[in-house]
Amino acid sequence: MTSISLIGTGTMARILGTLALAGGNTGNTVEILGRSRSKADDLAKVLGDGATAGDWGAVPAGDIVIVALLSGDVVPVVAQYGDALAGKVIVDISNPFNPAADGLSYAGETSVAQEAAKVAPAGASVVKAFNTVFGHVLEKGNRPDVFLAGDDASAKAAVSAFVESTGLRPLDVGGLDMAHWLEGAGLLTMGLARNGVRHWEFALGVREF
Repeated sequence: MTSISLIGTGTMARILGTLALAGGNTGNTVEILGRSRSKADDLAKVLGDGATAGDWGAVPAGDIVIVALLSGDVVPVVAQYGDALAGKVIVDISNPFNPAADGLSYAGETSVAQEAAKVAPAGASVVKAFNTVFGHVLEKGNRPDVFLAGDDASAKAAVSAFVESTGLRPLDVGGLDMAHWLEGAGLLTMGLARNGVRHWEFALGVREF
């Protein structure tokens, strides 16, 4: 069983919450945290049994805290939560695209996940995951690979176990510095959708020979 807290009440929070609660016989639980308590309550009701709503800024109930927010909100919210995230595994799923979605919104070899790690409290671990998968691909019941990056082996193991509980395959790409390249891979999916593949019904993955 994995206890998950989702910071956010949007589409990805709903999709990941649904996957978590449908995770076989694992007994996963989901807590929804939103700036609007009414939106958090509404999403918890939509998700059904096993889902609850919590208070914004309070210590999340979940051992894994998925920050399901736009990229520009991730670091400020992690900083705002501060010590409430101590000891938690923080998962950043964002893609920091520029307005045209043809480049990243920052310069240099950093990432949203790395910047979040700088403001996270002692004892918290940041993992990058899910950013290379379109939400609608998951919502339609597809089971693509989920790439993840992080510096803490136990944190990545916990996220990998959660990913597996949803029927997806976790693939570890290395340390948190690889989050920069995962965010670049998110950009690659946009380029493929617009050019080589010419539709949005796909996901990046690994085929072994």
